[in-house]
Amino acid sequence: MIPNSSRKRQRPPPPHHHASAIVEAFPHRTISESSQKLPRTSFSFNDPSTADVILRFFIDRSPFDSSNPSDSARHSDLQIYLHSRVISRAKYFSTLLSDRWQHQANNHNAGHDSRTIANCNNMFHLNLGVHDDPTVHLTVLQLLYTYDFPTVIASASTALEILPVALELLFEDCVKACVKFLEAVPWSEEEEKRVLSLIPLLREEESKELLARVSPGEDDFCEEMLHGLIEKAMYSQLNMAFVKVFVAKLLRDFSSRESARRVLERAFDANLRIVKESLEQYSSPDFRGDHNETEAIQRLHLHTAMTNGRHLLWLVERMIELKVADSAVKQWSEQAAFTVDLQKAFRDDAWRNIVPGLPAVMLRCTCKLASAVAAGTILSSRQEFAE
Repeated sequence: MIPNSSRKRQRPPPPHHHASAIVEAFPHRTISESSQKLPRTSFSFNDPSTADVILRFFIDRSPFDSSNPSDSARHSDLQIYLHSRVISRAKYFSTLLSDRWQHQANNHNAGHDSRTIANCNNMFHLNLGVHDDPTVHLTVLQLLYTYDFPTVIASASTALEILPVALELLFEDCVKACVKFLEAVPWSEEEEKRVLSLIPLLREEESKELLARVSPGEDDFCEEMLHGLIEKAMYSQLNMAFVKVFVAKLLRDFSSRESARRVLERAFDANLRIVKESLEQYSSPDFRGDHNETEAIQRLHLHTAMTNGRHLLWLVERMIELKVADSAVKQWSEQAAFTVDLQKAFRDDAWRNIVPGLPAVMLRCTCKLASAVAAGTILSSRQEFAE
């Protein structure tokens, strides 16, 4: 509660630590140094002449903590002079300074606790327990005065130091600034672990983007599952027709058209690459080995091209059915080298005895894509399929 302005304010007793003494206590902390450069508000941080709140830090250590006791003694009597109007921007202090909380605290005489509050001589006396060096707490308190988040939060490590304290004090604007900064910058492996440890402390809407960076999204799992089913449909040796019908229905009913597009394009690219490589190797054979061995390899190339050509045809049909064949049309119309290899292969009569259906499969792919473009099912540029 802010004291009534009509009452005469009594000057507080001399502080144990003046502002300069506070900075001297942490000479090697860059956070404190940067905070001194921030613009000031109408109230000055740690100004005993205008303050109405005295905040005392004490080290709240476990009895099993083996840290140096001299450090605790050095920080156990650190007092900061603050202003209730300013620190009420943090919900923790706003609640602590409310009439209801003061009444409960005075009735229970809380003693040395972070919630201790007393009002004497128009001054609020608060105790705040910290587990270690209170430098970061001082920085967050200064941010309550300056709101100059971009100046202070300049690295992921700084944001990760400030965020837990901002969450502790319920300083929402500072929390948002830290989260936005972390969303926009890269993290080291150690920083990623710290982000993971802080995500449970954030609200769902605050942690959504951070969580998406450290764990695979639901769409990724669905796409991997769908891609696996498509591969199963194409490479299954048993009941291939049944599996293809099942996967085709699954693709039609899939909730995300964009996910289906990405999965089909991925499979189309892979199979087109195999067909092109097989025909390229068939059209430019290596005759340095045994003749029978070379002939067997040539047969293998043609069979590979035929098998994956059938897969391509099935994928083209699925893409046209879902109206996501735009990329396939563009790729298919830009295969000049592939066309040359096909022509070379078809000039050789060997394919007639090995894979007689190969030309028909390639032509069906072309015809289906061209028909879809002509029917307006797929949008394409004027030059595509012109040849």
